[in-house]
Amino acid sequence: MYDGQQPIFIMKEGTTRTTGKSAQGNNIAAAKAVADAVRSTLGPKGMDKMLVDTMGDVVITNDGATILKEMDIEHPAAKMIIEIAKTQDQHCHDGTTSAVVIAGELLKRSEDLVDQNVHPTVICEGFRLASDKAVELIDAHGVDVNEKMLGEVAKTALTGKSAGAVKEFLSEISVNAVLAVAQQDDGEVIVDLDDIKVQKKQGGSIRDSALVDGIMLDKERVHSGMPRSVSEASIALVNSAIEVKKTEVDAKIQITDPNMLSQFLDEEEQFLRSLVDKIQASGANVVICQKGIDDLAQHYMAKAGIFAIRRAKKSDMEALSKATGGRIVTNIDDLSADDLGSAAKGDERKIGDSDMVFVEGCPEAKSVSVLLRGGTEHVVDEVKRAFEDAIGVVAVAYEDGSVLTGGGSVVAALSRDLRSYAEGIGGREQMAIEAFSSALEVIPRTLAENAGLDPVNTIIDLRKAHSEGKSKHGVNVFNGGVADMGKAKVFEPSRVVEQAIQSASETAVMILRIDDVISSKSAGPMGEGEFDGMDM
Repeated sequence: MYDGQQPIFIMKEGTTRTTGKSAQGNNIAAAKAVADAVRSTLGPKGMDKMLVDTMGDVVITNDGATILKEMDIEHPAAKMIIEIAKTQDQHCHDGTTSAVVIAGELLKRSEDLVDQNVHPTVICEGFRLASDKAVELIDAHGVDVNEKMLGEVAKTALTGKSAGAVKEFLSEISVNAVLAVAQQDDGEVIVDLDDIKVQKKQGGSIRDSALVDGIMLDKERVHSGMPRSVSEASIALVNSAIEVKKTEVDAKIQITDPNMLSQFLDEEEQFLRSLVDKIQASGANVVICQKGIDDLAQHYMAKAGIFAIRRAKKSDMEALSKATGGRIVTNIDDLSADDLGSAAKGDERKIGDSDMVFVEGCPEAKSVSVLLRGGTEHVVDEVKRAFEDAIGVVAVAYEDGSVLTGGGSVVAALSRDLRSYAEGIGGREQMAIEAFSSALEVIPRTLAENAGLDPVNTIIDLRKAHSEGKSKHGVNVFNGGVADMGKAKVFEPSRVVEQAIQSASETAVMILRIDDVISSKSAGPMGEGEFDGMDM
């Protein structure tokens, strides 16, 4: 075999290498396995997954990004699919399952083409052409957004989640929260979701959730003698300790006489009193301090009827500044009436088993809070995930000013348009574009499967409706068959579909182009078949 020559080893012992179709097949199998893992969670009738980690902690969810994040996946190609979900979640806040399912289907279709001896680079080129054309065509399906439409977008995002039963209630909160923090900049709408502070508290029901036009702090007043509630609150935001400062360098105070000690203590007392007097002189009746407050200062504040909180988080301070219009002051000597924020009320309430402070009734709050409640810890966690999806899609829809009809209607329309486009391309790329258009139909097919409908009949009905020019028709998961999604008020942001198609096709292209997997394992040779699927 080697003509009498000794073989030359270029890789370390224990390194495994999979090449050619075998490497491709393994990567595609792993990617398909990930897509299949989340496929059953798609749509209003999707099921939930229970994920248990090594510590025994349980997560129950049907959010694609959360499922894939919690799964312990080894295979490198499978990890690339998870990246799709991460990107989708960061950029659009929803559509993670759709993006992963489309990527899995694209790879499945490309496998058939590879078996027909179509070269992977030809498939990649076809997928790129199809993806660019699909993104171009999406604009034609856009519907302009109004406030009522934003509510429908939120309801669509919440449908199928465990919080779906109260989607009317939660969608109203999410729309009001987004509209409160939205800002105009050079004619563009910008929504910073960090300005919406979501707090969850176990106990009560989901309907006990509420939007606070101000800020909620998981803190309590520092002294029981302070008032529990302050109306017409003037709020001082202080970023320095209200206590006797320690010297910057090591210093020693030598006291030789009891009178000196008494003098020293009086001086300390006097200093703290002067700090409280300055706060009082500014007209503040609520103090939110980022650092500590001395016990004696607490006493003086309580006597002056000032409501105070200490050790507030930096993020809370910034949120309070945006909500109340107050400035964060580093030196109390500089505190004046101009630096104070205003709110209708500042009070301490018992929520569940802990005290919380509410600063609400801010006239022009640019930062708001949402309190989410639920019967158990798992319920609250899932409600929070669903709610974050809802505010995310509302924000995206409001920023873009355009939404699409849901229920697989847009992808079905794109699939039809891409088939016509493929005919004009010719060559082998045509086969790849046709495969791409067929792959997009995985969304309506999966919606039908998860709803217990016949997927074949549903796809036939859908194609027939679209051939008759009914481009807004999608899968009716509740009554079976197809229906106009515009009339059914099923909407999703354009960005969600666009990003899902782009990231799915880019990742599929990347996986297809791999024909060699070299794996270094320090623990000795890799077991046979280690790359044959996905380790979870």
